[in-house]
Amino acid sequence: MSTRGLPAGLEHVRTTDVFDNTTVPAGLLRAHRVADGVWGNLVVHSGVVVFVFDDDPDHPVTVGSGHSVAIPPARQHHLELDRPATFAVEFHRVPTASAPAIGTESSAFDRGSGDRDGRDG
Repeated sequence: MSTRGLPAGLEHVRTTDVFDNTTVPAGLLRAHRVADGVWGNLVVHSGVVVFVFDDDPDHPVTVGSGHSVAIPPARQHHLELDRPATFAVEFHRVPTASAPAIGTESSAFDRGSGDRDGRDG
């Protein structure tokens, strides 16, 4: 499986808070999707996060510190945390796509999840 980067020309929408094994939203650990027109980018700051596309569970991607994995729109996936890690998720959109409402970029987050822009739900 390829862990290709984000497509060129996307606009940054927001970045989540940095999560660890104790603060990770439960929704990230179960099947969820990034909204249509929105790309996610899992960025690992320390440790290791296992990223799994649910339509290809036999090929998990181990993402280590300083690395990231692009998450295409609407493709179901989840994270696995077997070891200590810190990470954040960036959300980007195609410039012609309408901006998703804060908190609706991914089905893993409830409206009101914190973000670095201070625009809590």
